[in-house]
Amino acid sequence: MDTHRVLSWTKDERLNLAGFLDGLDADWSVPSLCSGWTVHDVVAHLSLSTRSTLLGTLKAAIRARGDWNRMEFDVARERAARFGPHELIAQIRETAGSARRAPLSSPLDPLTDFLVHGQDIARPLGRAHAMPTEQTVAALEHVVASRFYGAAKRLRGVRLVATDADWSTGEGQDEARGPVGDLLLLATGRPAGLAGLSGPGVKRLAAALS
Repeated sequence: MDTHRVLSWTKDERLNLAGFLDGLDADWSVPSLCSGWTVHDVVAHLSLSTRSTLLGTLKAAIRARGDWNRMEFDVARERAARFGPHELIAQIRETAGSARRAPLSSPLDPLTDFLVHGQDIARPLGRAHAMPTEQTVAALEHVVASRFYGAAKRLRGVRLVATDADWSTGEGQDEARGPVGDLLLLATGRPAGLAGLSGPGVKRLAAALS
C-alpha cells in the first residue's frame, strides 16, 4: 500500500480524534476498553505515537523484564502522570502529520492504533466516534496478516464477513458478520466488538476472547 496515502490517513485520524477529545466533557479516569487502562492512559499512549525512540523503548522493555504489554502500560501511565488531557491532545495535534513511528512498527500500525484506541476511549463513555470504512478495512487486513496482534489464534475456524464493505477473511464453516469497525475490534482482542456481530461464529469467537 502507498505509504504516503497511509500517512495522510493517519494524519486525518489523529486530527479527528484530537477534535473528538477536545469536545469531551467526561471523566478521563473512566476505564477504557483496554483492561486496566483509563481513558487518560490511552490518550497518553497515543501521544507517544511519534515520540518513541529505540533507546527509550529498549530501556522501558528492560524495566518491564521483556513484557511488551507491561512496558506499554508503564510508559503510558508515566506520561499520563506528567501531562493533563489538554496537553496530550495538543501533542497529538502538533505531530499529526509526522512520519515518525514507534520502533519496529509498520506504516499501518499508527493508523490501526488510532482507529482502535479511538473506540477504546469512545465506547466506554457512550460516545460515537466514526471509523472511516476504507481506512478501517486497510487496518483490518493488516491486523489479520500480522503475527504481532495474535488475530490468527482468535479467528481460527471462523469466517469473518463485513456487512458495510466488500471484505471477508477466513475459511471456517462458522461465519460471523458485522461492520468492519467491530471486526477490527474483535481482531485486536476487544470483546466489545462482539456486540455488532451476528452468525454462528459469534459463539466461537466469544470463547476465544474469554
